[in-house]
Amino acid sequence: MPPPGNPSQTPAEILPAQPGQRLARGVMRMLHGLGHAPLAEFVPAGGLRVDVVSITPKGEIWVVECKSCRADFAGDRKWQGYLEFCDRFFWAVDSDFPDELLPEETGLIRADPWDAALVRMAPESRLPGARRARLLRDIARVSTTRLMALVDPMGVSGAAS
Repeated sequence: MPPPGNPSQTPAEILPAQPGQRLARGVMRMLHGLGHAPLAEFVPAGGLRVDVVSITPKGEIWVVECKSCRADFAGDRKWQGYLEFCDRFFWAVDSDFPDELLPEETGLIRADPWDAALVRMAPESRLPGARRARLLRDIARVSTTRLMALVDPMGVSGAAS
């Protein structure tokens, strides 16, 4: 397989497999462009997994849930549980998604696999200091573990010492 970014690759070879993951990719590119530090598939607490968590340049924690279709949104019974783990909560959807389904008191991002645009800023709900500190530590630990896995996958998996 050619290295990432090789012009001979087809979109199927360079895009994540799942529609929500493709939206998350575009969201993360946008957030990075805004100076954020985004991380995909973060677990803030047992039983919860957010699609994207991001630390803003000001230290805010944003959570973005990516919904690829109406059924994906309708089947999400956990999203309100994410509110206690962020300063701002957003939905990321594609251009065909019916926006009227999304709660107005949340943020909205329009995304595709390549980029995204902030449509509606989410209201701020500041996290308590102790929770913020724990989340920042957890995000840092997960991020560095994933980076280490890129340079030493056997060391992270425990297969080698």
